[in-house]
Amino acid sequence: MLNENGLTKKLNLQKLRSVKELSVAIVLCVLLLFASLISPAFFSGANLKTTAVGFSCSGIIAIAMTLALVSGGFDLSVGSVLGLSSISVVVLSNSGVPIGAACVFGCLVGVLCGMINGFLIGYVRLNAFITTLGMQQMARGLVYVLTNGGSVGLKTKAGITAFRFLGSGTIRGFPVIVIIFLVFAVLGDIIVRKSSIARNVFFVGSNEKTAMLSGINTKFVKMMVYTMTGTLSGIAGVLTLSRFGTATASTGSGVEMTVISAAVVGGVSLSGGKGTVAGAIIGVILLSIITNILVIMNVSVHWQNFITGMILILAIIFDAVSNIKRR
Repeated sequence: MLNENGLTKKLNLQKLRSVKELSVAIVLCVLLLFASLISPAFFSGANLKTTAVGFSCSGIIAIAMTLALVSGGFDLSVGSVLGLSSISVVVLSNSGVPIGAACVFGCLVGVLCGMINGFLIGYVRLNAFITTLGMQQMARGLVYVLTNGGSVGLKTKAGITAFRFLGSGTIRGFPVIVIIFLVFAVLGDIIVRKSSIARNVFFVGSNEKTAMLSGINTKFVKMMVYTMTGTLSGIAGVLTLSRFGTATASTGSGVEMTVISAAVVGGVSLSGGKGTVAGAIIGVILLSIITNILVIMNVSVHWQNFITGMILILAIIFDAVSNIKRR
C-alpha cells in the first residue's frame, strides 16, 4: 500500500502525464533535436527569427480559435477576415487617411465580421460551419474586389516607416512582431485559465444545455467568442500588412486550416470543453517547425500539404480516442 505522500506523488504524476501540452512539448523537443541533426543551419539566428516571425500572426489567431473550439464551434472565416482587414488599411491609407486611423479601421473590420458571426451563431442559432463559411466567402470576395485579383502596396507617406517597424523591425535583434505575439499569448493564456468569462466558455462547450440551465447566457458567450476571433484576425491582418507592406488577393488564404490544425494538435478538443491557449501555441510552433524541416529537406510543397493534413487527421483520431476514454 502507498502512504499518503506516495499516493500524492502518484496522483500528481498521473495528472502531469494527462496534460496534452506536455506530450506535444516532448514531440516538439524531439523535432528540434532531429532538425539540428539534419541541418546545422536550423538553429542559426536567421532561421529561428524567420520561423518565429512566420508563425506570429497565426499564433495570435490561434488564441481566439482556442476559445471557439472550446465553445464547441470553430471559425472558418479568420483567414479571409485577416485579408480583408489588411486590404482595408491599404485602401484607406492610400486614399489619404492617416495610417493610424486606417489601422484602427482595419481592426474594426475584424470586430464587425466577428460580431456578425457571433450574432448569427449565438442569437439566431445558425450552424457555425455554414455561417463562418459564408463569412469566409464574402470577406474573400471583397478582398478580390479591392485588390482587383492582384496586389496593392502601401504608398510611402508620413507614418508608414513607423508602421512597417511593427512587422519588420527589431529591438536588440528580436523581431517586434514576435514580441507582440508573445504579449498576446501570455495575456490570452492567463485570461483563459483564470477568468470567469473563459470558464463559461468551457461550460458551454462541455454541455450547452446544462450551462443554460445553470444561468449562463450561452448566446452572449458565443457572441463574445466569435467577436474575439474576428478582432484578433483583424489585428493579425494589420500586422501582416505591416510585415509585407502589400496586400494581395490571397493574403490570409488557408490560415483558418493552419490555425485549427495547430490548435487540435496542441490538445484543443474538436468536441468542445477542453483545451488551452498554451497548447494551441505549442501546436502552432510544432507545425511551423515541421514545415521548416520539410523545406530544409527540399520536400515538395505538395507533399508538405499532404503531411500537414495527415498530422491533423492523426490529432483528430487521438482526440476522439481520448474522448471515448473519458466517458
